[in-house]
Amino acid sequence: MSKLPTEQAKRDYWSQSIKWVLILLSIWFLASFGCGILFRTWLDENFPKIGNAPFGFWMAQQGSIIIFVLILIAYANVMARLDKNLER
Repeated sequence: MSKLPTEQAKRDYWSQSIKWVLILLSIWFLASFGCGILFRTWLDENFPKIGNAPFGFWMAQQGSIIIFVLILIAYANVMARLDKNLER
């Protein structure tokens, strides 16, 4: 028989989940918009090419997708840990 979470535990869960969503969305923004548009010239000048493509172009096309998949994995792990802590 599982114990129901208290109101304080529910509020803590909600605040932790919102905090993690904002952190991960910030990383996604920096990886996609930042690396692909805002910092593209700097990345092209200061990082090596990936194949024949400048690094900024590569981040806009492939790197941001890879980072997005890693963010999905991180989100699933963080939420599983938060869910497990809520059940205690």
